[in-house]
Amino acid sequence: MKILFVHQNMPGQFKHLAPLMARSGHEVVFITKRKGLEIPGVRKIVYAPVRAARPTTHHYVRLFENSVLHGQQVVRICQDLVREGWIPDIVVAHPGWGESLFIKDVFQNTPILSYCEFYYTGQGADVGFDPAAPATIDDLCRARARNAHLGLSLEAADRGWSPTLWQKSRHPVAQQAKIETIFDGIDTFAVRPDPAAQLRLPDGRILTPADEVITYVARNLEPYRGFPSFMRALPAILKARPGAQVVVVGGDEVSYGAPPTEGGTWREVMLREVAVDPGRVHFLGKIPHDRFVATLQISSLHVYLTMPFVLSWSFMEALAAGCVVLGSRTAPVEEMLIEGQNGFFTDFFDPARIAEDVVMALSHPDRETIRQAARQTILDRYDLTLCLQKQLALIESVSQKPVFLPKG
Repeated sequence: MKILFVHQNMPGQFKHLAPLMARSGHEVVFITKRKGLEIPGVRKIVYAPVRAARPTTHHYVRLFENSVLHGQQVVRICQDLVREGWIPDIVVAHPGWGESLFIKDVFQNTPILSYCEFYYTGQGADVGFDPAAPATIDDLCRARARNAHLGLSLEAADRGWSPTLWQKSRHPVAQQAKIETIFDGIDTFAVRPDPAAQLRLPDGRILTPADEVITYVARNLEPYRGFPSFMRALPAILKARPGAQVVVVGGDEVSYGAPPTEGGTWREVMLREVAVDPGRVHFLGKIPHDRFVATLQISSLHVYLTMPFVLSWSFMEALAAGCVVLGSRTAPVEEMLIEGQNGFFTDFFDPARIAEDVVMALSHPDRETIRQAARQTILDRYDLTLCLQKQLALIESVSQKPVFLPKG
C-alpha cells in the first residue's frame, strides 16, 4: 500500500501509526513542516508556506488565509508526487492547519482519512467557558469563522476519526456519521507503575513513591489547563500537607489562548500573585518523556485541570502509570473518570475546592484500588495495541487495501 501522511508537526498523532506502516513494508510518505526528525522507512517531504497571512486581512479570516497558504504548498508537493508517478492508496491527514484543504483536487480518486481533533463552537466548549469572561459577539463570530478550513477539509474527506466521543460531538451533526472514535493509544508497557521509580530534582534531591508528591503537568503552563487555579490552591494544600512536595512540569509558552496582558509568562504572573516555598514547589519546565514518566510513577496525586477542550495525552498517561488523578469536572475528562472508582473530580474555577479535594484524595482509604482501576481503564479501552488495530481496520475499510503487519 502507498500511504501519505500529512501533519505540520510530524509525527503528531501519527507517532505510532506511521512507523508501523513503514515497518510493515508499505510505501510511506510524510508531508510536514518539521525539520530535524526522521522516521526509519518513511520518506519525509518538508514544505514551508511562501508567506504568512497579511496583517491587513480581517482577523476572522486571517487563520483561513494561513490555511490556504499551507494547503497550496501541500498541493504543490502532491503535484510533484504525481509527476513521479506516485499516487497514494490513502491519505491520512490532520486538517488543523489547512494542509489537507486541496489534496482531493490532486488525488481525486484517493480516499482521505481525516484526524478530527476539534471543531470550534461558541457554546459548550472553551469559548465563553469562564463566567468571569463571557463570550462577546466578536468571540462567537470568530469561533464560527475559524472552522472554515476544518469544515471544508472534513467535507472533502471520505472518513475521519476523533480521539474521544466528546471531541467527535463537537463536529457538525451532518458529518458525524463518517467520524469514528479511536484514541491515539497509550504505550502501557512504557508507561506503567514502577515502585522503584526515582525523580531527581534540580537541587539534587531524589523523590520516590515513598514520598508524598503532588504532580501537575501541561505542555505549557496556562489558563486553558487550569494553571492559575492550581497555583492559587497551593498555599492551602502546602499548609494542610506539610510533608508534601509539588512537582510542576510544563513550558512557559502559550499553546492555547493568549499570553498575559501584562507581559511575561503565566508562571511569572502567578508567582507574583502566589507566594510558594521554592523548597517544596519545583518547576521542571519541559522534560524528556522518560523523566516525565518517572514523574508520574512517583506521584501520590496527579492534578489535571482543563477547559472543555482537546484531552491531553498526559492525562491518559497518568492513568496508565497508575496515578490517583484529581481531574476537573469538564468534558472530555468526564468521559474517562468515574468519581471514586478510577479517580476524583474537582472544580476547575475554585482554588479552595481544589485544595480540599487534593487533601481528600491524598488520604482516601481506597487509593490503591483507585490506582489499579485507573490503569485498568487504559488497558481495557486505550492501550496502544488495541487503538492501532482499530486505526488499521479503518485504513483497510477506507482504502479497500489489505494492511499486512510483520509477525511478532
